[in-house]
Amino acid sequence: MSALPVNLADKLSQFSDLWSQKKVAVLNDYEVKLAKLKGEFVWHSHEDTDELFLVISGRLTIRLRDTDVVLEPGELFVVPRGVEHCPVAEEETAILLFEPAGTMNTGDAGGPMTKAAEILG
Repeated sequence: MSALPVNLADKLSQFSDLWSQKKVAVLNDYEVKLAKLKGEFVWHSHEDTDELFLVISGRLTIRLRDTDVVLEPGELFVVPRGVEHCPVAEEETAILLFEPAGTMNTGDAGGPMTKAAEILG
């Protein structure tokens, strides 16, 4: 990782694939990742860690079993560890994620949408 500032708009312009996390910074044992979302992800949980979602553009709904949390640009939400959730984006949405290094995107669910975060140069 570089000692230069990270320009999120520039980083987001470097990729178009959906539901694929791109690592843009590391802070201690945590990774800062960007992703573009559209459609519905899978229901999953992360037993060992909370997960922070920050919406940069678009609109994200995080479905929980008992309610929905709707995030607009500039808003963030932390899904507590062990809480089952399902991110949904009706329109293309750019987000920033903050989570421990090595956290898998599908948590305990696994399946075909599981992808390790890629380093975005």
